[in-house]
Amino acid sequence: MVAKTVPATKKIRELTEELVLKAPEKDYMNEEQLAFFKQRLLDLKAQLLQNADDTGERLRETEVTTDPSDRATLEEEYTLELRTRDREHKLMKKIEKSLRLIEGGGYGFCEETGEPIGIPRLLARPTATLSLEAQERWERVQKLYGD
Repeated sequence: MVAKTVPATKKIRELTEELVLKAPEKDYMNEEQLAFFKQRLLDLKAQLLQNADDTGERLRETEVTTDPSDRATLEEEYTLELRTRDREHKLMKKIEKSLRLIEGGGYGFCEETGEPIGIPRLLARPTATLSLEAQERWERVQKLYGD
């Protein structure tokens, strides 16, 4: 009987933010960097899901108050909480898109120009899909013409 050998999986070195910033340009969006950003996105996604769970719990714990002023304060807090969750829901869609881009090989490159977005920008906003220059152009157009 011949023993089967299992192919060894390549061990990917875990990067820190400092190592990602110091990496040479030729290493841009290599396997290690993609793994770094994927983990960052997954951590952000987990935090958003936890926030949503916490909000659900708070909203189910309805406080009964007869004072109109207290009731108004509670309603305002709920409204603010729901508005925050709505923004986080939109961010969740961007996270999902970024994760798909990582799997498809397009993560870290501008959707408009195809140029690298850049490590500092991706560290600040891991869901960025436009380079800084393309984002600024888009914002100028939005300012001039609106939605």
